[in-house]
Amino acid sequence: MALLRLLGRVASALVLLALLAARPAAADERVLPTFAPACHAATEAARPEAAMRGRAGWVCHNGDWRSGSEAAWLRFEASAWQGQDLPRQFFSRIARFETITLTAIDHDGTRRVARYAEADAEPVAAGPVFRLPLPEVTPATALVLVRIEAPHSVPLLTEARLTRDMDHAAWPRIEIMLLAFVMGMLVLPLLFDVSFFLVLRERFVVLHAGLVSAMMVYVLTAGGLVTAFARLPLAAMAVLGPLSYALGAGLSALFLTDFLERGAQSPLLRRVTIAIAWFTIIVPGICALQLGATQRFDDTAYFLAFLPFILVITTAILEAVMRGSRSARFIAVAWTPIIIASVERLLRGLGAHVGPSSLDQMLFVALGIEVVVISLAIADRFLALRRERDAALTEAKMLEQISTRDSLTGLMNRRAIEARFDELLAQGFDTFALVDLDRFKAINDLHGHQVGDAALIACASAIRASDRDAVAVRLGGEEFVVLLRGPRPLERAEALRQAIPMRIAQEVPGLDLPVTASMGVVMLAEAGRHRMAFAEFYARADALMYEAKAAGRNRLAYERLTVFNAPPESRSKGEERAA
Repeated sequence: MALLRLLGRVASALVLLALLAARPAAADERVLPTFAPACHAATEAARPEAAMRGRAGWVCHNGDWRSGSEAAWLRFEASAWQGQDLPRQFFSRIARFETITLTAIDHDGTRRVARYAEADAEPVAAGPVFRLPLPEVTPATALVLVRIEAPHSVPLLTEARLTRDMDHAAWPRIEIMLLAFVMGMLVLPLLFDVSFFLVLRERFVVLHAGLVSAMMVYVLTAGGLVTAFARLPLAAMAVLGPLSYALGAGLSALFLTDFLERGAQSPLLRRVTIAIAWFTIIVPGICALQLGATQRFDDTAYFLAFLPFILVITTAILEAVMRGSRSARFIAVAWTPIIIASVERLLRGLGAHVGPSSLDQMLFVALGIEVVVISLAIADRFLALRRERDAALTEAKMLEQISTRDSLTGLMNRRAIEARFDELLAQGFDTFALVDLDRFKAINDLHGHQVGDAALIACASAIRASDRDAVAVRLGGEEFVVLLRGPRPLERAEALRQAIPMRIAQEVPGLDLPVTASMGVVMLAEAGRHRMAFAEFYARADALMYEAKAAGRNRLAYERLTVFNAPPESRSKGEERAA
């Protein structure tokens, strides 16, 4: 919670910085004059300019802006620049159009006309603005009419201005610095995503990297930062900005469904979130192309298509927070500023209110906040997943140990030794000793299974402690296997066998007779050259062990193999009695 409070303060500070960047100039700052249209109108393409010279058909208040008309008209009156420098340039927000016709009309009816195609528009360095030269404006000019054919954006109309000096059309230096700062904030999380993915192969890391990349393109094009170091055609900038925002929004919804913990979303809402993600990529994405066939509705449809997206995303976050999702709390902090800024931009794009382009700084700062906070959330999730995986690995090792270890004695069981037998044989464990406690059933019958278990534990302890270069296994019941390597394996096997009765006597008091052991030992010379299976070793050692029991128990029987063949009818064997 302390981290979330800190992030909230950082977010507030950055939003405040954006508001300060968008503030009006102080009284003592030099303000270059710009002139807004006095009236605007939307007509069919066939409406002649002569019909627009009068007052009829104009909207002379700051409302009812429409971008879906065949032609939009802006009326600039000479009274706006009386006593000031005459305007020389027309500029507006970057958006697609077919043609712009600029007409300067003098009081005596003299007309000077300049007509431009979209390709003639020149983006202004450092800002999402383009400019066009006006026809000559003189002191005798009464008004300037601007006809925009097939406009694709309301801000193209609401932010249109006339000016003498294009330095005022560029964004203030502090706003460009803020954009550069936001770009830096976007680059670092992208590097973090790459680093995280190398360690954490999770899809949500890739989705976030795609989201960050889309937002970088948006800041570069919609913010106009790219014009500070490159010249792109107006059409490319007009399309890349909204298209990258639609792609980023869709990826953010997919990221949400992948990033939230299991159970943080209901199945229904998760399906709806995935559906709205693809809807947002496809529908606003097509509208963002600003094609001639979609000109009448693409601007309005683009912004309206984000309404269900905002509704679904907000609902999904609230549901996940209510379900106790830690990741959802990070997302709520990260996405609240961007949702608020996006709603403002949506209303401005629909013409519901008119504001300066500097309001976009709020959205850009919100994007910077989003990627930084989400990067912290990914780091937090990364640590959580590592803890979960470490716990799972520990549990898996415990389960593996349970499945490969005898629960009573802690020695390897038959399953484990059979799996590792070839490896141990290659490592030089070429002596196979099979140990069986003599008359063990009598211990269970006379003293109970609890005492019998204690005797088995003591036997395992004796086997484990008697030889450091040995591998001990409990096959089941009172039967054990010891694999030996190194010099004098027969003498060491005998010492091990003799240690068993002494250890049982020490740890299990009250037994009437000592608990002895019989042993069958098979030694294979040059074991690495032969492929002798565990079952074959066991069969030979088992036969030897029963020979030892038949000879009186409490002894060792062995054989030494130089070349392994099928067990013969008669074999060379030795037998030793315990001292």
